[in-house]
Amino acid sequence: MKRPMTAALAALMLLAAAVVTPAFSADDGGAKEAGKEGGRDDFSRLQPFPADKTVRQSTTVDGRSLSYDATVGSLPVVDDKGKTIADVMFVAYTMPAKDRPITFALNGGPGASSVYLNLGALGPKRVQFGAEGNSPSDPAVARDNPGTWLDFTDMVFIDPVGTGFSRARIPEDEAKKKFYSTDADIEYLSRIIYDWLVKNDRLMSRKYLVGESYGGFRGPRITHFLQTRLGVAMNGVVLVSPYLDPSANDNGDLSPLPWMLTLPSISAANLERHGKLSDAAMKDIVDYTRGDYVTDLLKGRSDPLAVERIVKRVTELSGLEPEFVRRAGGRLETQAYLREVFRGEGKLGSRYDSNVTSWDPFPFAPQQRTNDPILDGIIAPTTTAMVDFITRTVGWKYSGRYNALSYEVNRLWERDADNKGSVEQLRQSVAIDSKLQVLIAHGWGDLSCPFMASLLIVDQMPVMGDPQRVQVKEYPGGHMFYSRGDSQAMLRRDVMRVYAAH
Repeated sequence: MKRPMTAALAALMLLAAAVVTPAFSADDGGAKEAGKEGGRDDFSRLQPFPADKTVRQSTTVDGRSLSYDATVGSLPVVDDKGKTIADVMFVAYTMPAKDRPITFALNGGPGASSVYLNLGALGPKRVQFGAEGNSPSDPAVARDNPGTWLDFTDMVFIDPVGTGFSRARIPEDEAKKKFYSTDADIEYLSRIIYDWLVKNDRLMSRKYLVGESYGGFRGPRITHFLQTRLGVAMNGVVLVSPYLDPSANDNGDLSPLPWMLTLPSISAANLERHGKLSDAAMKDIVDYTRGDYVTDLLKGRSDPLAVERIVKRVTELSGLEPEFVRRAGGRLETQAYLREVFRGEGKLGSRYDSNVTSWDPFPFAPQQRTNDPILDGIIAPTTTAMVDFITRTVGWKYSGRYNALSYEVNRLWERDADNKGSVEQLRQSVAIDSKLQVLIAHGWGDLSCPFMASLLIVDQMPVMGDPQRVQVKEYPGGHMFYSRGDSQAMLRRDVMRVYAAH
């Protein structure tokens, strides 16, 4: 069961299987304006980015008013010949207090801007999106965020090249080599973090990194690159719904692992629909998945009763019809499940949270023909709110296109040929720094980056000192579990403990 990808909230995130690919490019607002000269793009005609702009804002956290500076600005990416080959935009929130830590935030995709963590999870303002009942045409009003991290850390949200307003200044074939591949992505983003620290005299601050989905894939690799190549040590890393090991979903014909990863999240969604989701219930499901389920899967036809046991238990856990589970052999493929679970209502579930639904416009087609319900629903509110904030509230005037999600960047992306994840760098970073704290946070109902994968990954790591230095925490909800107020509050409390360790 190799999970198809077109973009790890992703969100945001790891973009879902490309059922429909929108017909737009990753145009950063300048390339299409640049014109041609000698058969190549003339990037000298790009509209220049404005100078960094700062405004004073305030928000309320736990009944306390906080005043802060909101800055929209950019940093250049320079090649080894001193030529600027890209402009990377950032949004920073800082407070004039001594010894405040600084946190750098990245979303995923590849092809997602940082708007989802910014306006959804930890920025000082919040726009509601990503939950059941949210509509793309709901007012994109930014309100004070009760779950913000601003009271205990400054924050910098980075938009990788081709996302947000960030843009390449080189042709597409060169940009693919310099920005749209695993190693190149890690190296230039690490340098952006370093350059921001130097530019703002913050090298001596405590430093943290948060990454969501494919940003969670980036997290350990950037941390390790900063440690070993640029000489900057992170104090802590928070990985939100991370995509740590792509190979875990390979070879579903032989390995039980792909089915082990998704069954607990499918079961969590069923429990939630019946109002029975709890830590105790999920512990029982995790124990079954690690025990009798995997044992019976491995027995296969050597034990004819094994299939019967699996079908009976998986039917109970999933809430699906027994015949559907029997035809699947108790192995629930994600997209088939998402079409089946709400088929009677004419709806589809989202792989990012299967209890978030939309109407299926092609219910009689043999395969799903529309994009994911959450992905299609979050682009309008996040884009509207962020562009309004940047251009009107802050006054950083730029007329280019803002890419909250760029399918073009994802299409151009060159992934590792060996499909390696970031577990190696996670282990190495923790081994190098005995004080490094790592929090891995998941929503129980996420099928794009299931929590079970991180549980198994961490349980196979050596302890390396204090076992609490690397923790996995789960919350009600899906990939963007922070769209639910209670889950966002729990995340905030757990993150504060990580920062308090220093």
